[in-house]
Amino acid sequence: MVLPKKSLGQHFLMDQNIAEKIVNAIPAHPPIVVEIGPGTGMLTKLLLKKADIDPIFIETDGEAIEYLKSTFQGIDDKLLHKDFLKADLNEIIHDEYQIIGNLPYNISSQIFFRMLDDRDRMRSAVVMIQKEVAERIRTGPGSKVTGILSVLLQTWFDIEYLFTVSENVFYPPPKVKSAVIRLSRNDRVDIGCDPELYFKVVKAGFNQRRKTLRNSIKQFLTGKDTSGIEKFLSKRAEQLTVEEFIDLVNYLK
Repeated sequence: MVLPKKSLGQHFLMDQNIAEKIVNAIPAHPPIVVEIGPGTGMLTKLLLKKADIDPIFIETDGEAIEYLKSTFQGIDDKLLHKDFLKADLNEIIHDEYQIIGNLPYNISSQIFFRMLDDRDRMRSAVVMIQKEVAERIRTGPGSKVTGILSVLLQTWFDIEYLFTVSENVFYPPPKVKSAVIRLSRNDRVDIGCDPELYFKVVKAGFNQRRKTLRNSIKQFLTGKDTSGIEKFLSKRAEQLTVEEFIDLVNYLK
């Protein structure tokens, strides 16, 4: 038995029906499916039974690694004792792939940023996260909870809120409800502006979200004629659409 570790943010899913719904939500392609943090193997055992996928399991907890090896026959070659946030994904995965997992609340945002970094190969993700984070990610412009990840993820992914999960189906139960979402890579190959500058401007805009963009991104405005972007600068970051952020970045460039 694996003991949940608070330091790793572990809350193990105990409900078989929920596990099946998560696994059934993954698309048919691409066949490579990477599970982040298999833990006690609730999703793992279902993934191993699917003949049409090629699963890879990435786990940072040594105790969980030993448990998975002793519980699931033939998993050794597919199970990697690594930290997903630090692992060299190009070394592990050589083709397009999708992600599945019950993500630790304390690092879910970092995992999403890692997905964004590998957005050209990561085609979809079905993940369970804190309900509040799921709602924030899928919101559009004008919402007070729209944030950096809302804009950046919606730039390259279609986001579906699949279902809510009660805190009572975990051990230990978290203090909040969870939700399962599905990210599907959209058709946007070239966003029409400098992606690196785009990331910087979006982050700067939300880092001082109570200020208008004129103040929150002022480091990018020095020496520039801003007459063409006054309609953006008088707004706050959460009021802009993805397309408006792209237009703003193009003007700054």
